[in-house]
Amino acid sequence: MRNRKGFTLIELLIVVVIIGILASIAIPKFANTKDKAYVAAMKSDLRNLATYEEQYAADNNGTYFSGTATSVSPVQGFTPSQNVTIVAIAVGPPQTWSATATHSLSPKTCSNATGVIICV
Repeated sequence: MRNRKGFTLIELLIVVVIIGILASIAIPKFANTKDKAYVAAMKSDLRNLATYEEQYAADNNGTYFSGTATSVSPVQGFTPSQNVTIVAIAVGPPQTWSATATHSLSPKTCSNATGVIICV
């Protein structure tokens, strides 16, 4: 009697199929989690910009600043997170501001025009 050890081809194929099914479920969930992180970074930067705009206005007779800020080229000292671009627009009188944030790795855009951050 021969004592053979090992797996049959059918057993190995079943394991490969199960791993493929699990991967097809897990990969989209992981991609969605990454996009949520990018949106969270944009929202955080817009909140920080709101504070920065108000501090700037307090120091500059109630005027806000405009410009495009990236992590490489800040505007008036405001630096957003890596891969986030924020475009701030100041209008008036009376002085108001709005801003839009984009992330280079996400198709979504977040804006803050009314004090409420909306992402689409």
